[in-house]
Amino acid sequence: MGLKADETIQLTPEELLGYLRSKTRVFMDIDEDQYYITHTDGYWRVQDCSQMNEKGRFSDCSELVPTLSELFELPWRDGKSVHDLCTEATFFESVQDGWEKPE
Repeated sequence: MGLKADETIQLTPEELLGYLRSKTRVFMDIDEDQYYITHTDGYWRVQDCSQMNEKGRFSDCSELVPTLSELFELPWRDGKSVHDLCTEATFFESVQDGWEKPE
């Protein structure tokens, strides 16, 4: 689970796919809601940042799927997929715990 960076990153749907292939995680804000797209334990998922599970992690709000392509088209928010929501979302880098920015 990462920390949400302060600055936004602009991503088209195609750029988001490339970004996730290299970084494997990103925060996505839609309206007042905040989500975390991530790849862990061999699965891609979207997590709700307002809900914590029993391990103190963001809770899953999408199905777990083995490929990014599946997640990208999987309906999970009011019948819409990441692909559908991409143009209305604001994205933020996920800064990993223990990561220090070089000076």
